[in-house]
Amino acid sequence: MNHRILYGLAAAALFFVVAGTASAEGTFEGRKKCYNCHKGEGETWEKTLHGKAMESLKPGTRKEAKVKAKLDPKKDYTKDKDCVGCHVDGYGKEGGYIIEEPEKFLTGVGCESCHGAGSDYRKIHRKAGEAFEKSQKTMEREKLVEAGQDFEFQEKCNACHLNYEGSPWKGAKKPYTPFTPKVDKKYDFDFDKSVRNDKAMHEHFKLSGTFTGQPMPKFHEEFQKSAKPPVKSDKAGDE
Repeated sequence: MNHRILYGLAAAALFFVVAGTASAEGTFEGRKKCYNCHKGEGETWEKTLHGKAMESLKPGTRKEAKVKAKLDPKKDYTKDKDCVGCHVDGYGKEGGYIIEEPEKFLTGVGCESCHGAGSDYRKIHRKAGEAFEKSQKTMEREKLVEAGQDFEFQEKCNACHLNYEGSPWKGAKKPYTPFTPKVDKKYDFDFDKSVRNDKAMHEHFKLSGTFTGQPMPKFHEEFQKSAKPPVKSDKAGDE
């Protein structure tokens, strides 16, 4: 085969692989659209540590913790590119937070930081919710996974909480977080324990059962047993 044709086919194949990956990842939209269906989760999230994540980067906040981590408590870190990524949604990604043009619905560690950029799966999610409300028709979660929703988001948590030099997490890379277990034992990160921390996570509300099958977060059933009644939302949806 002619080498030029071979290289051309290889380049075309690479383009479609990259394009397909970008499509699967979706675009960050901001949590306001999530709130349309998940009002209760959104309102309780705003009171959490994740909801107030950007506040900790402002000068004069968390003085003792910053001194321990050898940071200047008087400095404004809200525009520091090495810090912002773990305090907002989608920094450096399509539709994500931009330091020069801060968007309040992308500020804080919100819905899409854990569940994935929502542009593609949110539409499917909403239509499935409407279909379930109308005729009790369910949908396999795999459809949402194909559209970019993440149901097993431990790696996303690790990317910030275990991203320090010498971390046991194989994905650790610069810029590292200065808040490590060596600085204070409270920075030891245990996903199973942390995901149950009501100071960090939003409260859980009863879901109608629109989505079925795998993947299902291992704590899903546990949380649903003690979940609160759903808060009336603006649009149909679930999970």
